[in-house]
Amino acid sequence: MSGPMALEPGGAEQDTLALRLAGGRASVGFPADQHTLALVRPGHGAQSDAVDLLAAELADRIAPAVHPYEVAALLESEGLTGEAIRERYGHRDLFSLAAALYQRIPRTFPDPPRPADPWRPDHVRCALRGALFALPGLAYALAGRLLDQHGVVRALVVAGLLSWAWNQALGHRAYLRLATGRREAGRTLLKGATAGALAATAAGVALAGSGPAALAVTAQSGYLAAAGVLLVLGRERLLLAALAPVIAGAATLPWWEPGTVLRAGLPLLSFLGTLAAAGWALRGTRTATPVADAARPRLVRSLPYGLFGLAAGALVFLAGRHHPWAVIVLTLSMGPAEWLLYRYRGLSVAALRATATPAGFRWRSAAVLAGCLLVYLGPLLPAALLVDAEPVTLLLLAAALWTSLLLQAFGVAWPPAALCLAAAGGAGAAALAGSPPGPASALPLCCGAAALCLTVCVLRLLGRPAAHA
Repeated sequence: MSGPMALEPGGAEQDTLALRLAGGRASVGFPADQHTLALVRPGHGAQSDAVDLLAAELADRIAPAVHPYEVAALLESEGLTGEAIRERYGHRDLFSLAAALYQRIPRTFPDPPRPADPWRPDHVRCALRGALFALPGLAYALAGRLLDQHGVVRALVVAGLLSWAWNQALGHRAYLRLATGRREAGRTLLKGATAGALAATAAGVALAGSGPAALAVTAQSGYLAAAGVLLVLGRERLLLAALAPVIAGAATLPWWEPGTVLRAGLPLLSFLGTLAAAGWALRGTRTATPVADAARPRLVRSLPYGLFGLAAGALVFLAGRHHPWAVIVLTLSMGPAEWLLYRYRGLSVAALRATATPAGFRWRSAAVLAGCLLVYLGPLLPAALLVDAEPVTLLLLAAALWTSLLLQAFGVAWPPAALCLAAAGGAGAAALAGSPPGPASALPLCCGAAALCLTVCVLRLLGRPAAHA
């Protein structure tokens, strides 16, 4: 090449340089389209725009990359060929284009998607279980006037307390056995429910004093044992169907007198239906595959659950001596109480993900506990006023029971059992002795002390991240 070489701006783009070849003479008269080469400056031009467009399209997938090789793998998965990379994007190879894209997009590392709540409650199931705890009381509304009130109340209370304690322990042991298989759990329920019903019946019949009272005690003990079996096996709808005769009969009481036959027959029909349903559910467990060498949990592990059942039954009985409707309110609240146990666990897991220090989690855990207690106790206040029950006693008793159930849900069994037994023993002793400050004041004082101690236990034991990991 000889002669002058002229470099001139290539027009309005301001990003090309024109190199004109003069061939040994001035470049005048040479057509530009035949003797001019266009050189594109780096970072400008149509190819750079194509790279920018590609970076915008893949920005969300390029941003988390920690090395250009990850971008190269992404481009390769998009099917880019070497020819397309050179002609469309102006880079010599895949790795050159990947490095350019890596430099264009700033590094961002988004949080992983939030997983589903593992403790999401079944709303319908919780509501149904709360109703099933209260619906058996309709049998007393139907058949109560047929019984001699002198001795039957004491017999029913004693048998009921024993059934509560036994079924709480049996339910815990059956849930432990469910971890090894439904067949093992079914055998545990069959043996345990039969023994519990016989023991409660024997204790109640010894105090009944009459044939109808003994029959009522037997029916109550058998029903509680069979209902416990159905609840542990998750057959709530089957239990509701068995209670249909009692529900239908009690619904007619405000407008129609069913007579002696129906007052006695409908509860008996529901009792037999519950027994049949429990037998059918237990038969279904026999078809489950047995687990070889399944270790049996020690009986002592279920002992505190039984003691808590005994203490809870005694406290509820003491609260219902002067305000029977308070027992119904408490019973109906067991459905929301179970729902809130799931919500506490779900909210605690969310708090664990949202905090970075143990102190921060402890504060969040305390807020979760306060919120759950407020949601549970809030509706009980107007309910207590509606049924003319003592609201302070009802709220304190409900708080003690719910915090006890919360600790038990995390496997902490002995503190709730000991504290509730102490509260029941103190309130019962005051009721029997009639000593100051009076039996009416002893129950709220004992329940308040138990609720306070149980709340401290929850904050101390469940306010640690390790309890929810």
